[in-house]
Amino acid sequence: MSAAGFEEFAEAVAARSAGGAVEAAPRYDRVTVLGGGPDARLLAALCLAEGAAVTLFSAYGEELSALRSGAGVALRGAGPVGTYQIDQDSVPSIRTTAELDRAVAGAELIFLTGPIHKQRTYAMVLADHVRDGQVLVLAPGRSMGALEAAWLLRVGGAKADITLVETQGLPYWFAVSGATLDLSPAATVSAATLPSGRPAVLAGLARYLPNLNPVLSTVHSGFADGSGLVEVPALLLGGPAVGNGGPEVPMGGVPLPENRTFRALIGAEHAAVIARLADERAAVGRAFGVRDLPSATGWMDIHAGALKGPGSRPEPSGATATAILRDATIGSLAPLVSAARLADVAVPATEGMITLASTILGADVATAGRKLETVGIDATDIEDARRIMDVIARGATATGDPQRPGSGTDG
Repeated sequence: MSAAGFEEFAEAVAARSAGGAVEAAPRYDRVTVLGGGPDARLLAALCLAEGAAVTLFSAYGEELSALRSGAGVALRGAGPVGTYQIDQDSVPSIRTTAELDRAVAGAELIFLTGPIHKQRTYAMVLADHVRDGQVLVLAPGRSMGALEAAWLLRVGGAKADITLVETQGLPYWFAVSGATLDLSPAATVSAATLPSGRPAVLAGLARYLPNLNPVLSTVHSGFADGSGLVEVPALLLGGPAVGNGGPEVPMGGVPLPENRTFRALIGAEHAAVIARLADERAAVGRAFGVRDLPSATGWMDIHAGALKGPGSRPEPSGATATAILRDATIGSLAPLVSAARLADVAVPATEGMITLASTILGADVATAGRKLETVGIDATDIEDARRIMDVIARGATATGDPQRPGSGTDG
């Protein structure tokens, strides 16, 4: 469907849905988690701890074998501490499957986890399997995550009336040690639904993700994503000319484990770069009508965590840092540059970070980045883009079908 056709359709949907009543918060008792990585295991355990019937899907035999042969998912530190069993009949447990249709058939709530390329794949293959009333959550969605998923679902031929949720983080940071996840509480993060005007969905989701801060629409939650502006400088910039933010370590020494945190990677020079990137993001956000975004310090609190102790984010391993760098560039910095070009706002620091990240990763990650034109917003100017984005957010479902009666209206 062309952008013009989508806009025309969505305007008709908005007109039909005006005046609907606000639903009470639903109770999602059947949950499916797509993916077998540590974020998926965390979500599965959190949902099981709240009494949900949980299914975990993975297309990778190695992931499923490791889950099924282990002693379950162990949570330590903060949160619902305990060991959550896998495929056990005698106790409530996480059920695993490699059959996607079976995994999503009875689910009320579906989490799309993993890196962006996996979330994209899930959105495409889900098109044949989603049904009316289901909720799909991208955690984290970063910038334009819900818009991209909606476009891919629509391209895949999905017809069901579903709700997409874009959140900007999980309720806990985690360090992985085998089957054990050591948790630390994360900050409050922005979240929104697509279509907007469905606050009951976020209220029901708070049972599993209690750190959500509902915002007006996925346009607002997308600009509120400061992950790239914090993560990319922290992971790319180092050496003697750029000090870190942790305690000084004598020559030949190594930091204590409790001091190996993400926030400790950020020194004064990193903070100056982050402030420049934050200013650029805020300028583009204002051009799209989004204000009251966090300050640079606020974004560091959200995405880097505390320096040490409760609320601290563990320093990632080399492989994990590479994955974070790729996703932060594709899903956070690249979308901002796309929006900035349409708004005619200069963002040289953001573009510089993308160039550095592409060089380090050995790939033109900007080409794979989310862009307005690749998520169905083929606008010619910023006024056109704002109008299309607003119509999509207010009036259309993730697949372009009308809202159900009583699903809420935009406030």
